[in-house]
Amino acid sequence: MKLKKDFNTVAILIIGNEILSGKTQDSNLNFIAKRCNHLGYLVKEVRVVRDDEKQIIMALKDLSKLYIHVFTTGGIGPTHDDITAECVAKAFNRKLVLNKKAHELLINHYKNLKIELNESRLKMAMVPANAKLIKNSVSSAPGFKIKNVWVLAGVPKIMQAMFLEDIEPKLNKGKKIFSKSIKIFKPEGDIAKFLSELQIDNKNIDIGSYPFYNPPNIGTTIIFRGYENNNINNAIKLLCKHLTKAKIQFLK
Repeated sequence: MKLKKDFNTVAILIIGNEILSGKTQDSNLNFIAKRCNHLGYLVKEVRVVRDDEKQIIMALKDLSKLYIHVFTTGGIGPTHDDITAECVAKAFNRKLVLNKKAHELLINHYKNLKIELNESRLKMAMVPANAKLIKNSVSSAPGFKIKNVWVLAGVPKIMQAMFLEDIEPKLNKGKKIFSKSIKIFKPEGDIAKFLSELQIDNKNIDIGSYPFYNPPNIGTTIIFRGYENNNINNAIKLLCKHLTKAKIQFLK
């Protein structure tokens, strides 16, 4: 049975042992999520996997079936543990080939730097057959797209350049996502029941509850997100009315 994809949903697959070991703090998720939100796409799932062939292939197959776009970061460099390109090729039954354009880019890049384009660096020109390259204005070694999967570098500066300069202009913009928040000076347990009822009555928006603890300020920030501004405003009015009646201090 073919799964139906939501038209505006995406997933992010973060690849790398260094992320899971805690040695590297990932910032790519934050960047991609913000850009997707700006473009009207909902990030509905994020997975973090090791540099492990079985894990990567399984994640690619699962996510590509469920979401309209999948963005991967990490594992396309020159070292032995950079296996993402190989895994993408296997996941979609493609051969891993030396891409002529990618090869030329690397030849020119390393020639200008007066650095040898050795066998290890040449690995970055090996991509799945018939993949479309993603421009890398920082270090030349391209990312690539195959089906609905966009394969990006793990280095934040390079990944961001790829996304902003070559991916974002190609993405169709979805409906604008509106977001508003209210700061409530009460622990979330005091308002949890009403928030639950409010969410049930407003299934077309997301209502998130996020506690903060900064004595003497202790309370909860409520964030409303959705495609219809009026629906958000109506939900906020109901919450404010409840808070006022309960004599709970809040800040819009």
